[in-house]
Amino acid sequence: SRLVFRTLRLTREGQEHAEAVWAEGRETGVGAILCFWHARIPMSPLTWPQDPGRQDMRALISRSADGEFIAQTVEKLGFPAIRGSSTKKTDPAKNKHGEQAFRDMIKWVKDGGGIAITPDGPRGPAERMEKGTPSLARVTGAPVIFVGLAAKPCIRLGSWDRTVIPLPFAKAAMVWSPPTAAGRGDDPDALVEAWAAQLSAVTRRAEALVGAEPDAV
Repeated sequence: SRLVFRTLRLTREGQEHAEAVWAEGRETGVGAILCFWHARIPMSPLTWPQDPGRQDMRALISRSADGEFIAQTVEKLGFPAIRGSSTKKTDPAKNKHGEQAFRDMIKWVKDGGGIAITPDGPRGPAERMEKGTPSLARVTGAPVIFVGLAAKPCIRLGSWDRTVIPLPFAKAAMVWSPPTAAGRGDDPDALVEAWAAQLSAVTRRAEALVGAEPDAV
């Protein structure tokens, strides 16, 4: 909650990279793609303060029951949701929702908005990136920025990703990567591998800053 956020002893590293993306958005109207691993959703609103000078942020959230709870929670913290579902061959309705969500994200980013994505969600495996994020980047040309989040002490849920919930007055860290981008001719498989490594690297750095045990992935 916002009350817990206010008590965190927060270390920021690489925020100049985020500020460069915000500045580009102000000057050119370009959107942005923000990535963090699914386990860090409870801390994610810290990464993109709502401000008239920054791209308006929305979050891609699945249409599952868990997704409904997450969507309501992050919306209260400033991230309205775009609702979508992962592709599932046995469920054409879910596929349609996923395709519509992808179209919605393309339009939103091309119109100058920011989109927050957990590229290993909604079902994992943890810290295994799917191709949706590189695909969105290739189509929109928007800058992509990875952010690692960690807190100690925290609660770790028994979910597939062991979701991190910071406790009041915890040490917390937010580590930004330099922005990157993808062209239409880039290899999606190569992007998945390289980008997953970058996102895990900033996550491990955030864990090191607060003295938390690194996630085993």
